[in-house]
Amino acid sequence: MPLRDSSDTLSQEAVHVIVRAQQEQRLDQRRRAESARKIQVWWRGTSEARRVKSQLRAEFDVQSGPSVAWTRLLVVGWSGGEADKQRLARWSQTMLLNGQVGLLGPFSTNEAASWLVLTRQVSVLLLKDIAATPKSPQARSHLQVLFALVSPTCPAASRIMGYLIDQGLYPYISTAIRVLDDKSAPALPILCSLITAPFSIFGSGSDRYSTALFSVFQHILTIPRLPNRLPLTSITQFAGQLPWASLGAIPVSLLVQVTDLEAKAHLLANMVVFIPPRMQTLPALAVSTYLEASASILDSLPPDGLEPVSKVSMVTSWNIKEDSDDPDSEQHVQKAPAPPPPRLKLDTTTFTRLQTVVSPGHIASLVAKTSNNTGLRVQLCRFFLSLSSAWLAKRDQVLSSIVFSPNGPTLIKEVWRGWVRRASLGKSSPTGIEALKDPSRQELWPPLLFLVETYTHLLRTMTDDEFFSTGGSRSGTPGSQPLLLDEVAQFSKQILNIVFPLYWNEDQMNVREDSVPGLPSMKWETARDKMTRCLKAIHARDLRRKFTSEDHWLMTSEIDMQSFCEAAIFEERNLDRTSDRTLSKRQMAYISPRLGVLNNIPFAIPFSVRVEIFRDFVANDMARVDAPGPDGGAVGYHCTIRRDHIAKDGYDTLNGLGPKLKRRIRITFIDQFGNEESGIDGDGVFRDFSTSLSKEAFDTDRGLWLATRQQALYPNPHSYARESHQLSWYRFIGRILGKALYEGILVDVSFATFFLAKWLGKQSYLDDLASLDQELYQGLISLKHYDAESIKDLSLNFTVTDNGTLELGETKTINLLPNGANIPVTKENRMQYIYMVSNYRLNVQMKQQSEAFFEGLSDVIDSKWLR
Repeated sequence: MPLRDSSDTLSQEAVHVIVRAQQEQRLDQRRRAESARKIQVWWRGTSEARRVKSQLRAEFDVQSGPSVAWTRLLVVGWSGGEADKQRLARWSQTMLLNGQVGLLGPFSTNEAASWLVLTRQVSVLLLKDIAATPKSPQARSHLQVLFALVSPTCPAASRIMGYLIDQGLYPYISTAIRVLDDKSAPALPILCSLITAPFSIFGSGSDRYSTALFSVFQHILTIPRLPNRLPLTSITQFAGQLPWASLGAIPVSLLVQVTDLEAKAHLLANMVVFIPPRMQTLPALAVSTYLEASASILDSLPPDGLEPVSKVSMVTSWNIKEDSDDPDSEQHVQKAPAPPPPRLKLDTTTFTRLQTVVSPGHIASLVAKTSNNTGLRVQLCRFFLSLSSAWLAKRDQVLSSIVFSPNGPTLIKEVWRGWVRRASLGKSSPTGIEALKDPSRQELWPPLLFLVETYTHLLRTMTDDEFFSTGGSRSGTPGSQPLLLDEVAQFSKQILNIVFPLYWNEDQMNVREDSVPGLPSMKWETARDKMTRCLKAIHARDLRRKFTSEDHWLMTSEIDMQSFCEAAIFEERNLDRTSDRTLSKRQMAYISPRLGVLNNIPFAIPFSVRVEIFRDFVANDMARVDAPGPDGGAVGYHCTIRRDHIAKDGYDTLNGLGPKLKRRIRITFIDQFGNEESGIDGDGVFRDFSTSLSKEAFDTDRGLWLATRQQALYPNPHSYARESHQLSWYRFIGRILGKALYEGILVDVSFATFFLAKWLGKQSYLDDLASLDQELYQGLISLKHYDAESIKDLSLNFTVTDNGTLELGETKTINLLPNGANIPVTKENRMQYIYMVSNYRLNVQMKQQSEAFFEGLSDVIDSKWLR
């Protein structure tokens, strides 16, 4: 066969292209024809349907009287227009006029099956029209027909109600109630009856029953201000007929998942209206569901989302941020302002109603109901933790309602002995990471952290006498010590065994992102902070009066001290070169596990080791500071000081150096005759200068310092000590003391513990007030044990007189809370008053002086070195 040339090949390919194009064209024509045919069929069908529906509607209009055929005309001819709605209104009115014979009679005939189908369909039409126009004249007749169809006298009530539930009974009712703004609306009583009707139709164990109950919580109890929308008789009926005892059938996780943020808040507000009054009669499973649902809702809300916007900025907690001595305070860290959390758009009535959640009465009822029930106690602990985390402004109020209630000591003792002491958490030394993260132990965490929170709060106003007097005359009274001392020691050891690995294994725990098992809204970081505060509070008591063994707080058996020291020094050196020196303790833990231990739980490391590390920190810093200058020698400063004007000349020549005071300082003394004193230029002369200057600067006759009965110094709280020049002197004295520590020079001065606590990040206690103001201390101690009537007779309010102005002939009243002058002290809030008064005396009134002193001290001694 001869070969074809290229032109023949191209021609053949061209033919194939033409053929394929023609095939596609024919296929497209057939598709168009088929589509046209379908459209024509649809149009003819639609036109015929319209014609038939129009004919059916016309037949409906000319007929009258209830019958299956007449109802069929309505349902089949329905198109949803306004005219159809008028026909539906005529139908329902006609049915009511003919009584049960016309509505229920067909169920007894051979047309019962058809009538069931028709009544279910027409019921949905009635329900939709009610939701759309609940204020219309026909809404009441529609509701009456619906209620008759689901009443016990209707043979098909269960099948009609089941169909309505499937078709959205509760969403439609919810829509109708939200539209009705008048309690006298005739539709409301029947709507309330329809809400509870399924619970008399279906058995409590059936799926329909459970679905209806779930829908009530999802769609009805999320209606804003529900009790305010219903007439009193309807509220009583609704509350009485709703099966609160069956709450245990509600899947809480699904309920919270399908409900939006503001609906959750309304659900909580409505639950606290209806459930707490019935708390004591509810079965354990129902109470458990209530606690679980409340906790889950609280976990999902933004911080302080339940607090009115106007009150969020007000100080309502015991801690005053700007004066806080909280060990985790980051108030001195320069950070960009965080965006505000999302605010819930709730009405005033809802905000007010939500106050029930944190009310002492509600808390007391929960504590009483959950007694002697292990499962409920765990749920109660989780609820309180969620409440205090979600509603920060009410956290102290909640904790006070628990620990200072008549049952408070008993509850704390019960949680310790019944759960925490028996739990495996913290029993090993230290607890392994895997054990901490083990999800099978999630039931152990809520009781432990609840005990941590409540016991820490209790210690804030517990005196040392009360702490160490267990089983005394006041044992079991509100605010007293609920645990034996050996139990406190065991409890603190458990916490230490948990906290230590949380710092030591910071990188492996992912404390910022991962949650504590059983507490999805609480990060490891938050739990660690809570346990650290509790440990420090107990350790402070142990320092004042030893009740634990010598090595109780030490973790020396778990780590090699030599390696720890070397690693801590290395980490601090790198940190000093790369980071801002104003890092908080929490930030320190992120960057360096060893420095995290030293700055947060230093007592876990022996004191001698900490002193060694401190000296190494200083030595490293000295090596950096005393690096040779351009001429090869160390950079330093020379000062001439008159022997009889040591403080003034020292202030004038050295105060301006600030952090440069770390460098070598050469002192030349001038005697009273103007001659230079002979002496070796070295540490001896500067040591003489530091000792003499400290003796003069800390002299209480100079007015900057006062002494307690134990001759321990603290800043003078009087107003003149807060003048700018005096504050500058405080900074200078702080720098000189820092220089002495830096050089290892012993300074013979003793500071009050409450003053040192501010710099070391420790908590000041009520007992510290005794050394500052014995009379005030005794008065506050007496107030702790007064009855309600005696407290009322004192006419106290949340104010305090500023002692700093008394000697100047002035009296200045300070509000401890916003509008404190109008907030009376009562038996319920007296502990808050005691704490805030002692906090003001110990911290607030000498805040500026203390900050100036520590600012100067920190110029030379990094605060993280001494923590």
